[in-house]
Amino acid sequence: MGIETIEADFQRKVCRELRLASEGAGRYRVFTPFMFPDGDHLAVVLKSAGGEWVLSDEGHTYMHLTYELDERDLYEGTRQRLISNALSMFGVQDRDGELVMRITKDQYGDALFSFLQALLKVSDVTYLTRERVRSTFLEDCRRLIAETVPEDRREFDWHDPVRDPEANYQVDCRINGSRRPLLVFALPNDDRTNLATITLLKFETWHMHFRSLAIFEEQETINRKTLARFSDVCEKQFSSLGGNQDRIIRYLREAMATG
Repeated sequence: MGIETIEADFQRKVCRELRLASEGAGRYRVFTPFMFPDGDHLAVVLKSAGGEWVLSDEGHTYMHLTYELDERDLYEGTRQRLISNALSMFGVQDRDGELVMRITKDQYGDALFSFLQALLKVSDVTYLTRERVRSTFLEDCRRLIAETVPEDRREFDWHDPVRDPEANYQVDCRINGSRRPLLVFALPNDDRTNLATITLLKFETWHMHFRSLAIFEEQETINRKTLARFSDVCEKQFSSLGGNQDRIIRYLREAMATG
């Protein structure tokens, strides 16, 4: 099938505004009107590879997502599952970060249509529902702690087994091995912040000796009065996980060393 016929099939199956531009032997840039949420166009290349034609984003989609997300988040937890489901649904392969679709039986237009849908679905991870965003934030916090704190020095979802056998006052992670254990709270919203405040106040009434750390998803979204009450009882806070990971890691290591 000639390149003019391929372009015509693309236009018939996808949209009339689509066009191809040669970038060398067996390689064409596919220009489409489809864009990421921020207005950048999807990157698509039609190229000959190993005796067959394939569509490829040449790693652009993942690179674009890392403008807003940590690269590690694309390969773990909820976001990874959503991406894998999208790729599987449309028959797209992930080759070390390059998204690729083989074109079979001269189904060029159908392949491009499916490929573009896959790229748009993958880009949707930046528009997760609020519930899913919260779950990824909690997963991200847990992963960071697990990578920084040895297993024998941490306990996730900790509660005092003697004073609180029903786990009414739970801590996201308790870091042990120091004179004063470090209690870590991951806080995505007002409700969780209020619960953490109540928990810390209860621990005070029990005369427990500890240090406390809070990691917010976005501290600026927390109600001012809620945050003020919490700040009175929490020792150390980070306003967000994104952009503070190195500082959080450093703080955790110092706390384990000096506690």
